[in-house]
Formats: sequence, C-alpha cells, structure tokens
Amino acid sequence: MLSTDDLDARILLLFSREPRVGVLEASRRLGVARGTVQARLDRLEREGVITGWAPALDPVALGFPVSAFATLEIAQAAGHGPVADHLRTIPEVLEAHTITGGADMMVRLVARSNTDMQRVIDQVVAAPAVRRASTVIVLTTEIAPRVTPLVETLDG
Repeated sequence: MLSTDDLDARILLLFSREPRVGVLEASRRLGVARGTVQARLDRLEREGVITGWAPALDPVALGFPVSAFATLEIAQAAGHGPVADHLRTIPEVLEAHTITGGADMMVRLVARSNTDMQRVIDQVVAAPAVRRASTVIVLTTEIAPRVTPLVETLDG
C-alpha cells in the first residue's frame, strides 16, 4: 500500500482540480521546489496512484446519451476471460467488472438511443459464454465517477 503524506495529498488535489496547472505553477502554489513536485508526481505515477493524464471525456457530448448497467451470468466452465475479451471489442462497453452475488459481471454501457442500446445489448449477449443479461437504464446520474473525496481524506 502506498504511503502518502500531506504534500502528496495536496499535489493530487491540485492536479485533480486543475489538470493543466503545470509543475512549475504547482510548485509555486504549494510552496515547494519544482523538482520535489516532479519527483512526487513521478513516484505517484510509478506506484499506480496516477493512472493517466488524458482528458476526461463525456459520452453524452460524444453522442451517446443513453447509459445502462448490465449484469451478466456466465457459463461457469467458460470463465470470465473470454467474455471480457469479447466485451473489449464493443466500443460502447465502458467498464466491466467481475462481481459477487447472483450475477458474474457488471458492465457499464452507452448508446446513441434506446433502440441503439438494444443493438449494444445484442452484441454483449452474443458471447457464447453469456447465459443471461439483465439491464437497467440510467435515468439520472446523481454522483458521477469520482476519486477526489478519497484524496481529501488523506489531506491533513
């Protein structure tokens, strides 16, 4: 487990809130040397805390306003690997997780319309190992994916 301190938390919060701030400006705002900020960022990236610097993209703005979650029941002999490999070929599959409970996988999907969602679901269940899918359409996102509140628990 990564050992973080107050400076790590402050760096993570600053770059989470303002990803284009730059190392020099971050060092000025945080009151530490530029090399210190860069070394901390490099370590946090190397240890997997920072997973990327790409812009956050909104599926709705890209033309995919319909979201859904599907649970999949998988033939036990087949395993999760072949299903995950199949799901990777479907661009509208944003996430897939192996889960506990009555189903085996949870999948986050997007589509251009409700009709298009049916096409996406048909692609998902086309995997030979998928026995059954149960889908729920997202009406409103109350809390978008977030990690910053976790970082705030590290601060101070």
